Amino acid sequence: MTNHQETIKQLIEQIGILSRKQEAFKYEIFELKNKLDQLQSSIDASDNVEKATLDQTDYVVKSEPIVSGHREWIDSNVHDEATIAQPSFQHQKNQNSKVTHNTLQKSKKLSPFRKSNLEKFIGENLLNKIGILILVIGIGIGAKYSIENELISPLTRIVLGYLSAIGLLGFGIKLKKKYESYSAVLVSGAIVILYFITFFAYSFYELIPQTLAFAMMVLFTVFTIVASLNYNRQIIAHLGLVGAYAVPFLLSNDSGRVEVLFSYIAIINIGILIIAFKKYWKPLYYSAFGLTWLIYLSWFVMDYSNDSYFMLALSFLLLFYLTFYLTFLAYKLVKKEGFAATDIVMLLMNSFIFYGLGYAILNDNAIGEDYLGLFTLGNAVIHFIVATIIYKKQLSDKKLFYLATALVLAFISIAIPVQLDGNWVTLLWTAQAALLFWLGTSKKISIYEKLSYPLIALAFISLIHDWSYNYDSYYHLEDNLITPLLNTSFLTSILFTTAIGFIVFLQRKGDFISSLKEGNTWLKIVSYAVPILFVFSLYYSFRLEIEAYWNQLFSLSELENKSISDYVVTVNDYSLRDFKIVWVINYTLLFLGFIGYLNYKKIKNIVLENSILVLTIISVVVFLTQGLYALSELRDAYIEPSIYYNRGSFYLIIRYISFAFLGFSILSLYRYIKKDDIHKGFKIAYDIILHITIVGW
Repeated sequence: MTNHQETIKQLIEQIGILSRKQEAFKYEIFELKNKLDQLQSSIDASDNVEKATLDQTDYVVKSEPIVSGHREWIDSNVHDEATIAQPSFQHQKNQNSKVTHNTLQKSKKLSPFRKSNLEKFIGENLLNKIGILILVIGIGIGAKYSIENELISPLTRIVLGYLSAIGLLGFGIKLKKKYESYSAVLVSGAIVILYFITFFAYSFYELIPQTLAFAMMVLFTVFTIVASLNYNRQIIAHLGLVGAYAVPFLLSNDSGRVEVLFSYIAIINIGILIIAFKKYWKPLYYSAFGLTWLIYLSWFVMDYSNDSYFMLALSFLLLFYLTFYLTFLAYKLVKKEGFAATDIVMLLMNSFIFYGLGYAILNDNAIGEDYLGLFTLGNAVIHFIVATIIYKKQLSDKKLFYLATALVLAFISIAIPVQLDGNWVTLLWTAQAALLFWLGTSKKISIYEKLSYPLIALAFISLIHDWSYNYDSYYHLEDNLITPLLNTSFLTSILFTTAIGFIVFLQRKGDFISSLKEGNTWLKIVSYAVPILFVFSLYYSFRLEIEAYWNQLFSLSELENKSISDYVVTVNDYSLRDFKIVWVINYTLLFLGFIGYLNYKKIKNIVLENSILVLTIISVVVFLTQGLYALSELRDAYIEPSIYYNRGSFYLIIRYISFAFLGFSILSLYRYIKKDDIHKGFKIAYDIILHITIVGW
């Protein structure tokens, strides 16, 4: 107990010391900010303001001994921290309150001399930009006026324009030491003027050739990037970027040399990639991203030709994609930027623009369409390399790793149906879903578990598609006949059911903890949906085989009979359809009875119990209506023999076999009905069914 009290005392002492240090640092920062404001305002202020500034400076100078004395007091306290006596908590509170009170008083005294944020923004930021804009517009209007009125020769106009830009540039560079912000604005304006004067010289007067104009604008772009890094001003880089992207369109002579255009854009983007490693200028990345893909998409929609530009389009598409991917990674891995929602949007847009355009280019080519699956898999490989680097180097947070991994899995999933057909799609999606769920739950990687659920849904949809295609098309032709239980469709169904059963088994384990939050709606949906999917797929895997067997027999029973008028009449054994109905009902009763027995002995799930009761009662009602009618049709077929088909005694025996299945189902119901906590409505329904069954027998 004594040790705890000593520890508490020491902690209180440390808190007191840190609190006093914090207040002192706040006071020092406050004093330094005021001193800085005074020095800045003294440069541009009038005589009266200068006088007020000098008074304020005197005040700050006088207050400096207080700050230094305060620092010495802190240092002495920190030095003697181990030997200091336990201070009174109230005493610490008074000391802190005193320092805070003094700080507030100083703030009130100095506040009249501080410049407002609005005044600072207008004077130092807004006015100079408006001024340079007016200057650029003025030069443009002057050039236009001289052109329209032919005041001076074309060569003189261009020379004067360049001299104005160079003079403005030199003046801006000279002012850099004292007025860096204003200098940056002047340099930006000079660069814009250089761009447009070059455009005038090439486009209006043809004073310089296209190659020289292109080279000059490339030089201006390089200078803009260097200036933006030197001034540390993003606005300069933006001006250079906009000017650079405008160059090909300003200087275009409709030559159709798209490789020159894309090469130029690629050089600009690589320059932006270099900037990304040095400066944290995300808006520059966003601008380049939007402009590049807009230009490429416009060209692809309006001018792309598969015969002329196939390899060129793919090459530059890959180059742009990798450049923006590397720029994105530079911000994340080099600049250690946090992960935000905009990052997901940018990465997904870059990935799917590349994939969508690449798919369209390959699909339009006779050879390329055979490699669509390989192209999709190549996308997955790129993201896998990125995910591996992030994982091994631990260069960024886990969210980026999970996003890259998710893209790997997404493109692998897309590659399956792109390259393969039929049952392979279902099997691979199923295996992928089971593997992801197992990894997610066993290794506690939540993103894998979450990704497994949509894959389960995709695999199930693919399975339904396989069922609708395979089981509805094969029995119309003899070549498409299948062997019951020994065919690829049934194998696919069983493998899918096994995989879903494995997932259900993992869900029902005692140590299973879902990555979805407890009480989450999706967790409730998944906890019911996956077991239901397992039971449904297991049931239909065998039911479809039963239906397929009888459908094949019905198709093979088709006979052609010529009538008296030589008209061909097609005849089928329709009693086979009655057999199909009876055996489907028998199988349903057996399946529900088996599941009910398993739940009663092993699973003991209340929801499953109630579901089995409802479904069994419905199945018995179907047996007593549709089933008994089909059995009566078979009996009539036996009594009235057909001239085309043989009717054996099995047409009668099937009735007793079916009632045996019904008895097994009713017995499984009885196990639940005799329980004390069963709902009264189930008991009433059971009694009614039992009496009707006895009468129907």
